[in-house]
Amino acid sequence: MSEAYVAAIRRFSRFYTAQLGLLDEGLLNTDFTMTEARVLYELATSPTRTATGLSRELAIDPGYLSRLLKNFEQRGLISRTASPGDARQALLALTAAGQAAFAPLDQGSRRQVHAMIDRRAPGETARLVEAMQTIEDLLEHRPSDPITLRRHHLGDIGWIAHRQAILYAREYGWDETYEILAAEILAGFVRCFDPQKEQSWIAERDGAVVGSVFLVHGSETTAKLRLLYVEPAARGQKLGRRLVDACIGFARAKGYRTLTLWTNDVLVPARRIYQSAGFTCVAREPHHSFGKDLVGETWTLPL
Repeated sequence: MSEAYVAAIRRFSRFYTAQLGLLDEGLLNTDFTMTEARVLYELATSPTRTATGLSRELAIDPGYLSRLLKNFEQRGLISRTASPGDARQALLALTAAGQAAFAPLDQGSRRQVHAMIDRRAPGETARLVEAMQTIEDLLEHRPSDPITLRRHHLGDIGWIAHRQAILYAREYGWDETYEILAAEILAGFVRCFDPQKEQSWIAERDGAVVGSVFLVHGSETTAKLRLLYVEPAARGQKLGRRLVDACIGFARAKGYRTLTLWTNDVLVPARRIYQSAGFTCVAREPHHSFGKDLVGETWTLPL
């Protein structure tokens, strides 16, 4: 799947580059390149910058940046003053001519974004901004809001069947019959739900569902772990193990002696979680389901 992800990211990059006209000879109908415009923006919004700081923050080669700044200086767009704290560093600032040169860039960028969002419904714009924020957070590895676990609410069941079906179709090529199976399992869980013997854990971050797992009554001594899943944006944070541990703790508290689950061999990340939690694979059986030839596995954990 890594090559598919690479292709998808490159496709989005090409799409968004075209949307903003970043391949045009001059950015926003000016004679500035994208890099030059970005340096002007940084100096306009933070007037006490140094060349070293700009190079580091914008990941620009120091030699290239030096030539760019020298060109700006020759055109009268920037000025340099000695830094009070370090005589070896010069503070950069836009001159009046630099401010005048930056103004059309700033106004043009605002018009461009308005043209992008004004034709959309408010809800669509909110989704667009949220998706952009998610990309920014993930690429910068920003700490996200804490993930909390709660019981299922109205609307969760349909959403979870929907999301699992989409994710497994994207990641493993499974067809719509998996969504039917997930929906049937979840419908049965809600229809016969006994809070004294069963439980659900819905992982939520900033109001969005990012994972879930269900514990279902099997017999007086055996409980079943069902439908573990974690959204791609929440992976790498040990959420899967946290959900599994919640199931184990509940099963022990309710007096079950064995916790069992059924999975497939292609679900490698989930299998690793089960193994690290102490589960053992006790049976394997080939089958054709969800449009694929698979190997089903039964795992158990003595409690």
